[in-house]
Amino acid sequence: MCSCIPATDVAEMFEMSRVSRSWRGSFLTIFFVFVVAASADGALEHLRAKAGDQTQSRAVTELLRRLLGDRARDFIVSVNGSLSSDGLDMCELRSTKNNKVVAVGNTGVAVATGIYNYLKYFCNCHVSWSGDQLDLPRPLPPLTGVLRIQSQYRFRYYQNVCTQSYSTVWWDWPRWQREIDWMALNGINLPLAFTGQEALWQEVYMSLGLNQTEINQFFTGPAFLAWNRMGNLFEWGGPLPQSWHIKQLSLQFKILDRMRAFGMIPVLPAFSGIVPQGITRLFPQANVTKLGPWSHFNCSYSCAYVLDPRDPLFQRIGSLFLSQVVREFGTDHIYNTDTFNEMNPASSDPAYLASVSRAVFTTMTSVDPKAVWLMQAWLFVNDPEFWKPPQVEALLRGVPLGRMIVLDLFAESMPAYSFTQSFYGQPFIWCMLHNFGGNSGLFGTVERINLGPFEALRFHNSTLVGLGMAPEGIEQNPVVYELMSELAWRKEPVNLVKWVSLYASRRYGSMDDNLTVAWRLLFRSAYNCTIPGYKNHNRSPLVRRPSLKMQTDIWYDPADIYEAWRLLFEAAPSLLSVETFRYDLVDVTRQALQLLTAEFYQEIRDAYQAQKLSEVLTAGGVLVYDLLPELDRLLSSDAHFLLGAWIEQARSLGLDEQEAQLYDLNARNQITLWGPDGNILDYASKEWAGLMEDYYSQRWGLFVNMLVECLDRSRPFKQDTFNQAVFQVEKGFIYNQRKYPSKPSGDTYDIARRIFLKYYPHALKRLK
Repeated sequence: MCSCIPATDVAEMFEMSRVSRSWRGSFLTIFFVFVVAASADGALEHLRAKAGDQTQSRAVTELLRRLLGDRARDFIVSVNGSLSSDGLDMCELRSTKNNKVVAVGNTGVAVATGIYNYLKYFCNCHVSWSGDQLDLPRPLPPLTGVLRIQSQYRFRYYQNVCTQSYSTVWWDWPRWQREIDWMALNGINLPLAFTGQEALWQEVYMSLGLNQTEINQFFTGPAFLAWNRMGNLFEWGGPLPQSWHIKQLSLQFKILDRMRAFGMIPVLPAFSGIVPQGITRLFPQANVTKLGPWSHFNCSYSCAYVLDPRDPLFQRIGSLFLSQVVREFGTDHIYNTDTFNEMNPASSDPAYLASVSRAVFTTMTSVDPKAVWLMQAWLFVNDPEFWKPPQVEALLRGVPLGRMIVLDLFAESMPAYSFTQSFYGQPFIWCMLHNFGGNSGLFGTVERINLGPFEALRFHNSTLVGLGMAPEGIEQNPVVYELMSELAWRKEPVNLVKWVSLYASRRYGSMDDNLTVAWRLLFRSAYNCTIPGYKNHNRSPLVRRPSLKMQTDIWYDPADIYEAWRLLFEAAPSLLSVETFRYDLVDVTRQALQLLTAEFYQEIRDAYQAQKLSEVLTAGGVLVYDLLPELDRLLSSDAHFLLGAWIEQARSLGLDEQEAQLYDLNARNQITLWGPDGNILDYASKEWAGLMEDYYSQRWGLFVNMLVECLDRSRPFKQDTFNQAVFQVEKGFIYNQRKYPSKPSGDTYDIARRIFLKYYPHALKRLK
């Protein structure tokens, strides 16, 4: 039986107050003020849930059955779209005399969110990517009066165009179903829905006359489709099998049906102007510009062909594609496409930029007169030298006010609304980006995400219409996403110390003080990066190609991590049956060993520079032959940290061994070399079992051996020579054809205990 959170703490956390109504007595409520420009808001009124009340009620009921089993019968669910006159989601919950809880809301998402808030703050329960803690009290804790929650934001957005490649690329329907359930519980009503679009693009291109070879030279492999869609990358990791199109199309139909059943508003893709090179063969008179290379690629796999928006062919292709989208997928009238993602336009002339956005939008409205364009604002913060105020305003104002919603994608660190006058009147969504590349590692900016949305609301002439979560990769740091999603239902910032204390309790179903203190330490350290503009790429030497010039700076005091590690370890014996606790024990131990890897690296580097061979051998030997193998064994003990699961999911989508091998190479390349030659090396690094043993450890072993050889033979260490040698190791991992376990092995506690007893003293010693 789990311990319930005292009602006084719940009221304090939600800042609820008691008032009265003649028809309902006293009730708990959350008050909000909704501020947005009236003209922009009015243009978005048609973006609403399309499913009927019964369909949405049934979707929530089925969610509860999947989540709670027989205990789902303790909840009575009802959706009534007429409850909210202003379009803002709300839910009311009350107890019945026979110990059931009735939840009534205006959408399925609102009801699911209301129930999850009850589960969190009255039942001390928790749902996350890394496991659930659902030890419900019996009977359910009663509500006094009515618990009412309401969001002050029309929209709660979720995903990033890159998430489709870094996280969801290999998912099957059961995994998607679980994620959509998570979205509903966390209040998401505006999710990206990009799966399966290549099948439609293929139909469009073939109808125009392109042949299969030209199409194969355009599409990338599955793990890189996000950058193909944005015009950054072509052909690499391909060709895309026909079976891929069929499976992804089938999956998209299920995804859309379920999202809509909850009352969500799926965001579908549209045309940005990027075309295959074959278009220049079919239409030699078309005004097509070849852009320069992207990132560290050359034109073998990069250099997009962009169709001028003023060319009639632009409208033809754009309307052909969107017609296919609407015909196959239906529509909720909102579409995403991004022009010039990390690429400079052909001209900085404001008139040209306005014509681009006008043309893109016209392709939408020619098919769907009610179309709204959802656009990422990443380009403005990524290249401020090009995107100065005249250029930004031109691109944004090429679309009628209120017919575009801008995602302020990295608002927790580099908000764009503040230097664009609230996007020059276009509605925007304040987004937390948080994660780049799906990297492992504890990270958060909790102070900024706690304050930032409310600062945006108070901004002069604010056009804020929603909050969003836009990570490049998910399934990491679940605490950050629970906090961020909850803020969309708050009227002011939370008390972070109290909030995380309650989080610790419900995540494990335990009131152990050690856990509360541990999470407070984590929240003031790794989860509270305050460096302006900091991008969360895991910079640890552990997951970077070794050199003598590696960064070891961190934004927090490592003593806080080591103490949280100790507290979790001491609490472990009584909590080993709790999945969420086992995950966190592994994750915090992993973070501690990541810190110690940086310490051992510094010892190796300093000893080499001081020409102390014995010390290089000692520190290098501990790192390569004990710490990293122990970390691999620890990661092997938990299902959430397995390279084998990632590869198995990829291979399972292959129709035959040839396709399975293609997907295997895609999966391995993305998380290591990211390109044929290490073009974006280690950008999508993961601290996973298997990867630790056969990739990171091998690199470190080669590095230490080369340093020892250089000292032994009195030769200088040459980074270029090492890079050539280590590239063969990195490439060898991609093609080693080794089958990695997809199921956990080993006892997490036994391994964690051995590591703690061995390395915790090392950690304390290095703090002195």
